[in-house]
Amino acid sequence: MPKPTLRRRPFSGFINAYAAPLLALAVITLLAPNVNAAQITISSADGQPLENAVVEIYYTSEASNPPQEESIFQRDAAFHPKVLTVPTGSHVAFPNQDTTRHHVYSFSPAKTFDLNLYLQETPPPVHFDQSGIVVLGCNIHDHMQAFIVVSDAPYSAKTGAEGVLTLPELPSGEHRVRVWHPLLDDSQQVWWEGVITDNDQLNVSLKLNALPPPAPTLSPLQQRFKDAT
Repeated sequence: MPKPTLRRRPFSGFINAYAAPLLALAVITLLAPNVNAAQITISSADGQPLENAVVEIYYTSEASNPPQEESIFQRDAAFHPKVLTVPTGSHVAFPNQDTTRHHVYSFSPAKTFDLNLYLQETPPPVHFDQSGIVVLGCNIHDHMQAFIVVSDAPYSAKTGAEGVLTLPELPSGEHRVRVWHPLLDDSQQVWWEGVITDNDQLNVSLKLNALPPPAPTLSPLQQRFKDAT
């Protein structure tokens, strides 16, 4: 009498039965945020999240931030972006995407420059070789304003609409942190200062003392110039 044949479940099927949940768990683990990462949230005194707040963190690092090539363009008689942060030594270009001429300038101690009236012919990039806050204006449109924060810090970034920054991995211990916002003070040179550790969830509330920028208005001379161009 023939012996009964034992039907074995394929080994690959056994692996597949258990691999799928393990794979899903691995994906969830990879996608989950690092709960130990330091995070900083910037808000106004009334609890509103602050966009365009610049955060600098100082710590010992062998890697330095290399200079960058960036741009701030002009469109609809406004600078874009309104706030830019770059490492010291960076170059920034100022292309004009409007149909009217602009005259970009700055009188800030960190960088004084003057780009005379131009339309499509973008001037050479400006070299920002000193740290500090550079306030930009347009000699034709008084309401136009933007800011370049030139930073020596190992880490520098600006907040988005939610006012939140998840920071890169920091060395253990306490580190100096500075926060700047265009409306923090009329001088636009004042920083909030404090400390942060490698796993802090830091909330910073800023009292905004600066007056809001004026509404865009054109003088009769500016209007005639605009119509002529």
